[in-house]
Amino acid sequence: MKRTAEVTLGIIGTVFYVFSVLIGALRLWMENNKDYLYDFITENQNEMEFTADDMDIIQEAFNLNLAGGGPLLVIMPILAIILGIVAMVLLKGNKNPIAAGIIFIATGVIYVIVTLGGGILSGILFLIAGILCLARKPKTLIEE
Repeated sequence: MKRTAEVTLGIIGTVFYVFSVLIGALRLWMENNKDYLYDFITENQNEMEFTADDMDIIQEAFNLNLAGGGPLLVIMPILAIILGIVAMVLLKGNKNPIAAGIIFIATGVIYVIVTLGGGILSGILFLIAGILCLARKPKTLIEE
């Protein structure tokens, strides 16, 4: 039995997790370079046409200290990518679709819970792939 749908959903979900890694890396970079970003915005305030209210909002955003936000947004999608690849390898040749389905479902659900819904689209794709892995059974031939 071909598992094209499951592998395709896994690949698309993995691509979304790659985007999550990039966003997490950008967030981590911004956390480590707050002074540079704040100086850049204040120097170019007139060119960017920020109002006083906009500057207050930006300053509040720079003062937020969300501990662990950046590293979490980099490490979690990398783990999801690795687990997705493992699940797709288990699907190759229809070797172990049950284990692949469990990995897909667990990865998708745990990622969505840990990121508080941040990766909902990729989590849904992994969840659907996992359900397909568990629900589709190979056809058995009945010999007479």
